Amino acid sequence: MMQRFILLGEGYSDLYELLEIARSNQSRIHMLLRLDTTINSQQKCSLIVILKPADPGKLMPLYLSLEGIYHPDVKDTVRYQLFNELATELNLPIHQLEVKNSTQFKELELYYQYLIGVLRLNKYLPPLQ
Repeated sequence: MMQRFILLGEGYSDLYELLEIARSNQSRIHMLLRLDTTINSQQKCSLIVILKPADPGKLMPLYLSLEGIYHPDVKDTVRYQLFNELATELNLPIHQLEVKNSTQFKELELYYQYLIGVLRLNKYLPPLQ
């Protein structure tokens, strides 16, 4: 199985797409995830919808809105409220992890590799088979 991040933007349209991906793939949802980080002294979070691989298929997609939303404890935003409402609607928890921010890596692909490692270490993602 291969795990791959699919980057969406930070705006409302991108968030609506993330929410629709989750709603239209309810049977495939593996996890809803919030990654907390600090960038330039500001607490931000990334929102992720992780899907199980399609059948047949070996790709486990991780749809990501990267570091564009304020941490909900610092500033309650409509975008985070919508993600939280999605979790309630689907009766799923939002798992949370504190991670490094993407600016600490020279390339976005290196950051994705770091995140995959952190998610596997915390048993949020299965190991490669």
